[in-house]
Amino acid sequence: MPDLASFAETAKAWPFEQARALRKRLDIMARRGQAKTGPIVFETGYGPSGLPHIGTFGEVVRTSMVKHAFEVLTAGAYETRLICISDDMDGMRKVPPTVPNPAALEPFLQKPLTSVPDPFGTHDSYGAHMGARLCAFLDGFGFDYDFLSATDCYRNGTFDAMLLRALEKFDDIMAVMLPTLGAERRATYSPFLPISPTTGRVLYVPMKATDAKAGTVTFEDESGTDVTLPVTGGHVKLQWKPDFGMRWAALGVDFEMFGKDHQDNAPIYSKITRILGKEPPQQYVYELFLDEQGEKISKTKGNGISVEDWLAYAPQESLSLFQFQKPRVAKKLYFDVIPKAVDDYLTFLEKYPGEETVRQVENPVWHIHKGTPPEPDSPVSFALLLNLVSAANVEEKDQLWGFISRYAPEAAPDTHPMLDRLAGYALKYYQDFVKPNKTYRAPTPQERTALADLASQLSQWDGAADPDTLQTLTFSVGKAHHFENLRHWFQALYEVLLGQSQGPRFGGFIALYGVSETADLIASKL
Repeated sequence: MPDLASFAETAKAWPFEQARALRKRLDIMARRGQAKTGPIVFETGYGPSGLPHIGTFGEVVRTSMVKHAFEVLTAGAYETRLICISDDMDGMRKVPPTVPNPAALEPFLQKPLTSVPDPFGTHDSYGAHMGARLCAFLDGFGFDYDFLSATDCYRNGTFDAMLLRALEKFDDIMAVMLPTLGAERRATYSPFLPISPTTGRVLYVPMKATDAKAGTVTFEDESGTDVTLPVTGGHVKLQWKPDFGMRWAALGVDFEMFGKDHQDNAPIYSKITRILGKEPPQQYVYELFLDEQGEKISKTKGNGISVEDWLAYAPQESLSLFQFQKPRVAKKLYFDVIPKAVDDYLTFLEKYPGEETVRQVENPVWHIHKGTPPEPDSPVSFALLLNLVSAANVEEKDQLWGFISRYAPEAAPDTHPMLDRLAGYALKYYQDFVKPNKTYRAPTPQERTALADLASQLSQWDGAADPDTLQTLTFSVGKAHHFENLRHWFQALYEVLLGQSQGPRFGGFIALYGVSETADLIASKL
């Protein structure tokens, strides 16, 4: 059994880079006499104003990859824990339009989400409902995590020590925050947001007095009277930037990643944590996804695709791969990227068994499957399946398997479950995205002659339906008919025969669809 920890020392995959940086942080803390006690904490945050989305999935799956890489790097020397915390004590700023009877929630604006009734009628509050939706979402992917409610942490004492410490360091926190604010906001800013005892709303009001010894703050309530409340027990919460740093300190967070939209504020979070006497975590900033036009994807615009959208057309593993690859590069996230992500996953999975260990730990499937990828079981690419559906005009998976079984006699739905799933995905993806956009064209005179030649040679073919041999034949026909750029020849094949400008290796398509069937297809288009 190879010593994976030794390979992890030099592996270039970004989860290992982050794991080594985290270990270095722990070593530095130990030399300072601040050795970590208890589990190494990895954290992700969730804004429960809306449903879990593809960004939620990405943050948890990527953090899980770093957590696993750290466990391998340190050979299990540390206990680890992944926390997913819901910011459900935030005030509800607007009523989500998708909830039942949204007008009924209007009176609860600015109240903590855990004080807003559940419009779906299944939980004690809107915040609890969304927390349950998050857990169901994460459980569906098999993530290993601990769920925390921010409201519970504020109310049950988890945050008490750091809230009292923040009160002691009130002036220091204000000194960090005020330079980041405009003049008007500075005049009323307070890191503490009291929950009005009169209305139950989260109040953005200045503090009239703070008493660190008593652990209280005094402010003018919405009733117009001065009220003094303890900062513990869920009577107040912190503004989101101080809250970020306080949470790191209170929960002993060692690693957290977040999107580029947090990058400018990350130094503020870290300063708050240090003011509270703790070391900020190792942090990793990832790029945000873009839509097809290159615009930033946002829930408000609704210009992205959801996890559910992706999983309707492709397996979860392909989405995990898309999240794994180049997290610090802005990538377009729209339906057209799905087929490539699927085939990239299949390629990495196919390569894995034959690789040396030093290469295996760099392979994305090692990270996607926590070091134990399944055996590859799809001898057909997703792109080929899509083109087969297009050419054969099939609508049922059983029909598709008729072609697959001839191409790969050893394959069957019960022995090759991934291939069977891909067949179903291909049928749906073709119907929704390929078929509506197909545009056939007539061949040019040069292309017509070459196509007729290829059809003639295929109709006389008596060799095995070998993809490489058939690819060579197709290549030779294009060369014999003097295509200056053979890419134009293959492009013509796809545009004339399949109504699209690109596709997989044509030799593989011929082998899958059938040699004589391809000859007939060409003849029908001519």
